Amino acid sequence: MSLASATVVGPVAAVAERVRERLRAEQTDPARDPEVAARIARAEVLRHNDFALARGLATVDDEASAVRDVLASIAGYGPLQAYLDDPTVEELWINAPDRIYVARAGRSERIPVVLTDAAVRDLVERMLHATGRRVDLSQPFVDASLPDGSRLHVVIPDITRRHWSVNVRKFLPAFRDLDALVTTGSIEPVAARALRDAMHDGHSVLVSGATHAGKTTLLGALIGVCPPSHRIVTVEETFELGVDAPDLVALQGRQPSLEGTGEVTLRRLVKEALRMRPDRLVVGEVRDAEALDLLLALNTGVPGAATIHANSAREALSKLAALPLLAGRNIDSGFVLPAVAASVHLVAHCAKDGAGQRRVVELVEPTGRVVDGVIEARTVYSRSGR
Repeated sequence: MSLASATVVGPVAAVAERVRERLRAEQTDPARDPEVAARIARAEVLRHNDFALARGLATVDDEASAVRDVLASIAGYGPLQAYLDDPTVEELWINAPDRIYVARAGRSERIPVVLTDAAVRDLVERMLHATGRRVDLSQPFVDASLPDGSRLHVVIPDITRRHWSVNVRKFLPAFRDLDALVTTGSIEPVAARALRDAMHDGHSVLVSGATHAGKTTLLGALIGVCPPSHRIVTVEETFELGVDAPDLVALQGRQPSLEGTGEVTLRRLVKEALRMRPDRLVVGEVRDAEALDLLLALNTGVPGAATIHANSAREALSKLAALPLLAGRNIDSGFVLPAVAASVHLVAHCAKDGAGQRRVVELVEPTGRVVDGVIEARTVYSRSGR
C-alpha cells in the first residue's frame, strides 16, 4: 500500500493519480515546482466535478480541501502534512504506523493518524529524496535536513525492534529572533541584553542545556543579533539552525558512502571553516573531539558560539574541557582547562519548566582562572533566584 493510497480515497484518489500522471508526462517535480503542481491539481479537481455532474457521479464538495489533499499526497507528506504545516507543532515522531505523536509547547500528544509500514517507508523515501542521504541495512540510521529546515532522524530494524522510528524536529521561524524569545517569556530582557552585547562585542558564547531545552533555538537567535558586517560560518552535522545573515556560509557533515569513503566530520568542517575568514565560527553542537578544534580556533582569536549538552552552565564548562581529551592526541587538562577559561566569555543555560516552557535560566561568566582544577565562573544572571 503506498502513501498516496493511505492518504486519499474515493474521487480524490482518482484525481491524485491523474495529477501524478500529468506531472510525470510534463517531467515536472512537484517538490521543486509547487505552483505548477497546484495549478494542475486545481484543474483536475474542476475537471472531475464537471465530468461527475454530467453523469450523476460523486463530486468533490470542498474543492480547496481536495486540492490540498492531492498536493499532500503527491508532493507533501500525506496525512502528516497538516501537522508539519501547523506552526504550533514543534516535533512529530512515529513509533509505529499506528502510534504517531506531536509535541506542542513542550508537551506530547498522540494524533489520530494511522499509516502502514509500507506508507512509513514511502514517507521516509520521499523525505530523503532531495537530501542525497539514505537509510538501509548497512546504514540503519540517518540524519537529514528537509527543505523547510526541519531535521529528520530515522532508525530502522533490526536496530529498532519491529517498526521504523521517525522523528521530524521543526525549527519555527517565529522563535529564531531574540526579541521574539523575550516576548514569549523564554528569556528575560536583562539576560537578552547581556547575550546581545556579547555577540556584538565579539565574545564567545556557549549555550548549554538538556535535550529539547531550546539550545538550538537560542543559538539561532544569537546569530541573528550579530553585526551585519560579520562573516559567519556555521558548522553542523545536519542543517538545523536555519538562520540567515548578510554574510553567512552554512556547512554540514556527510555520511560515508557504501564503500566507507567520503565522510566529512565536524572536525574537518571546523578546520575548513577557519580557512573561510570567519568573524564568528558557530558549531551547532559540540559533543566529541571537534571540541579540540573549536577550542584551538577560539584561542587564535576567532569568536565562537556553540551548544553543548549539560545540566548547568558550570557543568557545560567542565564538559567542554573534557571533550578535547577524546581527540586522541597528547592533550591534557593542564592545557585544556586554562584554554577554556580564557576563550569562553559567557555560558547561557536553558531548561524546561514544569509546564514545558523553555527558558534561559542562568548566565555564567568565566573569570579566566582555574582554581583546584575547576574553571572559576561567576553568575551574572539567574532566573527566579536559581
